Amino acid sequence: MSTSTVVIIGGGVVGLSTAYQLARKGAGRVILLEKGEVGDGSSCRAAGITTGLMWTETGVRARQVGLRIFKELSEELDGYTYHDEHGCINLYTPEQWADREPLLSIYDRLQVDYKVLTGPELTARWPVLRSPDEFTALHDPLGGYSEPDEYVAALAGRIRHLGVEICEGEQAVEFLMERERVTGVRTRRRRIEADAVVSTVHVWSLPFWKQLELRMPMKSFVHQRYVTEPLDEPFVSPPVNADPYGGYVRPARGGRLLMGCETPDRDEHRVTSMDFDMCEVSTPTEVRDECASRFANFVPAIAEARWESECVGLLSFSSDGEPIVGPVLGLPGLFVGACFHSGGFSYNTVAGLLLAEYVVDGKTSIDVSAFSPQRFAGKEDETERHLAGTVTQQHAVRRRH
Repeated sequence: MSTSTVVIIGGGVVGLSTAYQLARKGAGRVILLEKGEVGDGSSCRAAGITTGLMWTETGVRARQVGLRIFKELSEELDGYTYHDEHGCINLYTPEQWADREPLLSIYDRLQVDYKVLTGPELTARWPVLRSPDEFTALHDPLGGYSEPDEYVAALAGRIRHLGVEICEGEQAVEFLMERERVTGVRTRRRRIEADAVVSTVHVWSLPFWKQLELRMPMKSFVHQRYVTEPLDEPFVSPPVNADPYGGYVRPARGGRLLMGCETPDRDEHRVTSMDFDMCEVSTPTEVRDECASRFANFVPAIAEARWESECVGLLSFSSDGEPIVGPVLGLPGLFVGACFHSGGFSYNTVAGLLLAEYVVDGKTSIDVSAFSPQRFAGKEDETERHLAGTVTQQHAVRRRH
């Protein structure tokens, strides 16, 4: 058993998964610091939709591993189920499909299972969906969804059982440094010396990293999801990433339906303080109604649905739309996992594994150099221009789950 100490900053799903994998690897003492309660940022506001049909080879390989881990956790964790009964659908207009279809060659080469459905075939298979004839549906039979609150509670319980110290209500406020190496953190209560520090904080990464003069080209955008009251009829369907409608839908616990949507004309949301709380973000009711109107023809059940709850959070995008995962060059001892676009929940299982492998093994089991923080090295001027400009969501590099 290792005698090392690893501190994880951020108790969302990526931090929890990193702690889980570190504990399984016998990484030594693992301390997870969360300024609020675990999962109360974006993680429990997530849609929980997962697909392996990504847009780059690196993303596809990473999601192959992540989907396998979701299945394993569904068997291992008490109170958590990965719902893959119907897979996952990615829906496209003819114009969108022209951009997406070339990716099928990557899926074929990597032996990723998928099926292309016409609009009528989609509707025939799942009659609760009414797809226009000209749309194309890409079916991922290994995709699915999770209920994020169930997942967070079950994973947190498991890592506590594995010996991870979860410190809720304890905010890291400063990095400890010695000879240009990150050697731990200081919280509002204490100093914690560590052999490795893993930063999985979400949208307040930039103000938190300011002490280290660490800058990454990151933008955050408001996102909202809504859940209906129980429907009169069961909503039997895969989760659908419905780009033509600017959002997604999926079944939800207790016979409900979950709908999420973007706000394309809304400016980015700048987070300048480490004390930022996700509850500060809000969305007008008109956004929900406009989103429901968009989806009503595709999902007729929405037209008569009564809405029970709303969650509003933030998504974080890098300038190229890919996650930022790995050790930070020039700051030995520091590892980061950030900017998972709208797929933070989907990536969390493999992101935790990759970060644990970097910390313990010094290398990863799959090549994720495309996610490395080092890809922005030498591009400081580009990064500053990206951070200085104001971007609306429709002009960001947009990725869904």
